[in-house]
Amino acid sequence: MKRFLCLLSLMVFIVLAGVGCGNNREQSGTAAEPVPLNISVAASFQDAAEELKAIYTKDNPNVTITNNFASSGTLQKQIEEGAPADLFISAGKSQMDALAEKGLIIEESRKDLVGNDLVLIAGKDSSLTGFDELTGDKVGKISIGAPESVPAGKYAQEALTNMGLWDALQPKMVLAKDVRQVLTYVETGNVDAGLVYRSDALIGKNIKELATAPEDSHKPIVYPMAIIKDTKNQAATEAFVNFLSSQEASQVFTKYGFKTLEN
Repeated sequence: MKRFLCLLSLMVFIVLAGVGCGNNREQSGTAAEPVPLNISVAASFQDAAEELKAIYTKDNPNVTITNNFASSGTLQKQIEEGAPADLFISAGKSQMDALAEKGLIIEESRKDLVGNDLVLIAGKDSSLTGFDELTGDKVGKISIGAPESVPAGKYAQEALTNMGLWDALQPKMVLAKDVRQVLTYVETGNVDAGLVYRSDALIGKNIKELATAPEDSHKPIVYPMAIIKDTKNQAATEAFVNFLSSQEASQVFTKYGFKTLEN
C-alpha cells in the first residue's frame, strides 16, 4: 500500500510539473511575441527620438519601433488619411487639436511631453548679432518653416510679427518644408539666417546661435503626444508612453536641448 501511494504521488507530481512547464512556455511565448510600433514624430524631435528608440528596444527586444519623421502638419494629414500610426508626437498644439476634433486620438492619453525655445541662427562666420539686423544689407535671405504646416515656422511668424519685422522681411523669406530643412539651408550657406528650435541649433554644423526669441513674442512651444485611436497595439504603446515620461527619458530630452515640463 505504501509503495502504491508513493507511485501515485510521483505521478501526480509529474502531471502538475508538466502543466506548470506548459504554462511557463505559453507565458514566455506571449512575452516574446513581436510588437511593431509606428511613431509619427515631428522632424525637430529626430535625434532624441532615435536615441530613445535605441534605449527602449534594448530593454524590450520584442518591440520594433519605426519612427516616421516629417513636419507636424504633414504627419497630421497622413494620420487623417489613414497612415499607420500608434503614437503622434507633434511640435505644435494645433495639429494635435485637429486630430482631436476628428476623434482620431485617445483623448485621455494626450500629454505635453517637452518644451523648446525659438532661436535665430547664422553661419559660424557671420557678423550678424541679432534680430534687429535682419532687415539690413547683411541679410539677403532668411529661412523659416512654412507657417501653415511647420509649427516652428508658425512660432517664427508670430515672433517676427510681434517684433515688427514680418512685413519688412517678406522679400527675403525662404520657406522650408520642416525645421530641419531650415537648419540645412543655414549650414550650407543657402540663406544668411534662419529661425529654428534650440534643439536643432545644438546639433547644427558650421552655425552659431545669435539670439533667443522673447518668450512673450510667440505662444509657448510645447510638444504634445497622444495615442492614435486606431492603434492595434494600445497596451504596448501605453508602455512606451510611460517610458517617455520617465526620468531616463527626461535626461535624453535635456541632452538634446528640450525643456522638461511639469505635468
